[in-house]
Amino acid sequence: MDIVVKGRKTEVPERFRKHVAEKLKLEKIQKLDGKVISLDVEVSKEPNPRQADRSDRVEITLRSRGPVIRAEAAASDPYAALDLAAEKLDARLRKQHDKRFSRRGARRISAAEVPHHVPGAATLNGTGSTASQDEQGVPTKKIGSLEVQGDGPLVVREKTHAAAPMTLDQALYEMELVGHDFYLFIDSETKEPSVVYRRHAYDYGVIHLQTDTMVTQAHPTEAGGALGG
Repeated sequence: MDIVVKGRKTEVPERFRKHVAEKLKLEKIQKLDGKVISLDVEVSKEPNPRQADRSDRVEITLRSRGPVIRAEAAASDPYAALDLAAEKLDARLRKQHDKRFSRRGARRISAAEVPHHVPGAATLNGTGSTASQDEQGVPTKKIGSLEVQGDGPLVVREKTHAAAPMTLDQALYEMELVGHDFYLFIDSETKEPSVVYRRHAYDYGVIHLQTDTMVTQAHPTEAGGALGG
């Protein structure tokens, strides 16, 4: 397998191609994923002078028999962008490798063992039915705006971010920049919250939220949406 390096609207010097081969060591990658089919590196340049600190962008795409792994980064020069993207690729490869390893090592547990492995799991009383909360002695506590019984396993984490409205293209760019599978933003045209998300390969989806006054009045506590295929 060879590494294919190409430029998008920019020339890729031979020196950089050699640096890619030194940075992305195929032996190391194949140890983490032995089913690698291809490894592509695409270099592009942002002509906007306002984005000089991230004008050079490097995108690495690794295809194997499993899911496609992509890592990209932007910096003031292509070498720095490559270093950042290579670090992301290595982290994602190790995560996939550890996930596969943990699946192989996992074993099934019996129903009797469930309470010992899963905190807050329901137990059975003498009649074979589910024991009541009082019988189990499970305390209830408040986390944020929710009531949680026992130790979870629910974890609630609330964050508030200040966000400037942006276009759909900008939101896709920011999502790829941080390497996430979705990105929440305020649409500059509608001024409404929206979400872009990765679907399959290079396909993306977008969900726009619109305030429905009729639903709000009828069900004031029910709101939100779910990502769909």
